[in-house]
Amino acid sequence: MNTTKILVILGSIREGRVGDKVANWYMETVKNVEGAEFELLDLKEHPLPLFADAVSGAYREGKHPNPAVQAFLEKIAGVQGVVILAAEYNHSVPGALKNALDYTYWEWKGKSVGFVGYGGAAGGARSVEHLRQIVAELRAYSVRDQVVLPFVWTMFDAAGKMQNAEPHEKTALAMTNDVLDLARKLSA
Repeated sequence: MNTTKILVILGSIREGRVGDKVANWYMETVKNVEGAEFELLDLKEHPLPLFADAVSGAYREGKHPNPAVQAFLEKIAGVQGVVILAAEYNHSVPGALKNALDYTYWEWKGKSVGFVGYGGAAGGARSVEHLRQIVAELRAYSVRDQVVLPFVWTMFDAAGKMQNAEPHEKTALAMTNDVLDLARKLSA
């Protein structure tokens, strides 16, 4: 069986964020999934300038002149699927994540996408709802199921381990398997 490459994008860059704990939990949850290779890309460690290009990614020809942007584009282009870890800010997508997505277009074509939303009472569901619209415009295909983590700041102990994780792990693995299945079909 060929290995399916999945990029996991951590979309929050806030100080004191809980996203790093969510990322660690997710990466630990999927580490033994067979036939898949997962790579975490933390936007905080790969900062991109504010999108101000004269043309959108849909009309860009050739490489991007900014090496940080080009590296981000190549990460997406080099995988078959993406899982986005998305906090919910003001009922929507974190600004840094939206900014990163605005640089892209063709790199997403034919990719499968899954989501782990986290936040307050809605657990990031509204952020994911907006992300579904964005990735559809980028010609990617999101899987139906998603992970939502409500009141996420209460879910982790002092060591960063998720408490009562089993139901969330089951959902995360089901969503991830859907991303992998769709990625394999789209790559065939």
